[in-house]
Amino acid sequence: MTVHHVLFGTYTKKTSKGIYEAEFDDQSGQLSNAKLVFSATNPTYLALSKENKVYAVDKRGDQGGVAALDNSKRPMAEIGANMSDGSTPAYIGVDEERQLVFAGYYHRGTVESYKIQADGSLKLVDTWQNEGSGPRPEQQSSHVHFANLTPDNRLVVVDLGTDEIVTFDVAEDGKLTEVARYSATTGFGPRHIRFSKDGHYAYLLGELSSLLSVLKYNREDGTFDHLMTASTIPSDWDAHNGAAAIRVSSDNRFIYTSNRGHDTIAVFQVSNMGAEIELIQNISVEGSFPRDMTFDPEEKFLVVPNQETDNVTVFARDEESGELTLVQKDFEIPEGVRVAFED
Repeated sequence: MTVHHVLFGTYTKKTSKGIYEAEFDDQSGQLSNAKLVFSATNPTYLALSKENKVYAVDKRGDQGGVAALDNSKRPMAEIGANMSDGSTPAYIGVDEERQLVFAGYYHRGTVESYKIQADGSLKLVDTWQNEGSGPRPEQQSSHVHFANLTPDNRLVVVDLGTDEIVTFDVAEDGKLTEVARYSATTGFGPRHIRFSKDGHYAYLLGELSSLLSVLKYNREDGTFDHLMTASTIPSDWDAHNGAAAIRVSSDNRFIYTSNRGHDTIAVFQVSNMGAEIELIQNISVEGSFPRDMTFDPEEKFLVVPNQETDNVTVFARDEESGELTLVQKDFEIPEGVRVAFED
């Protein structure tokens, strides 16, 4: 038996106080011993570096930004914070090779690129601003919801407000150069993207449309081509739903997406070398509003925090069929939205 440690980012609108940590038993799939490890306002997203630094969303008065934290200490010790007037980021990505951090700002429609300093703090080196809108009420302006690396170390940015994927070349110092744009179907509302293990395909999740698209990724120029699209919810579901997180199993045989509204995890089987997907399961999260989710290190389990019901659900994952089975549903994390294994 191995006990892993898991971090949870949260909203702090009700009872949550910040970032929490819990223990995870990799044999039983049970979470236990939740504790507050860093006090912050709405640390809804966080990312860990190999140097055991945590880069977390934080809100301080009228400013929002990224706090750099030392994860080797309890409570976590703040190394520094990059704050500016306005809203907080929605996503944070770490580039280990070039020692960079990227922050995608939903309300600002911007991406910030930071260079990691020797002590783990961040220095802002570039800011990119997008413009545009879409047909839905949620798309009145640019809304960057994802900023992370492609398999060939470009930066890929997903903009929910403009229905776009924007690809960048990244210099060693963190400067960004736009190289390509992909336009999804209008109103698709793209939120997150993940890539196949071989890097040839990408899976784009539409929050506003509850659709998952398979795209061909062209390494030569950073462009994408649409191949097919499938729904994350049953055809007879007509109430509100917002698709949120996406995870791809390391063997590239299965994709998992979260549905907020339908309150399920959708399981897709992948075929044709990664080019085709088929929905094979929708399983209840036994709670409400699952935003993020993640596998344990062995990918035997899937851990899902539910924001509105303050509980975390754990599913066992059948490696052959890809399907999920409920293991735990009553572990309490207040307003949980982000989950990340530390070890």
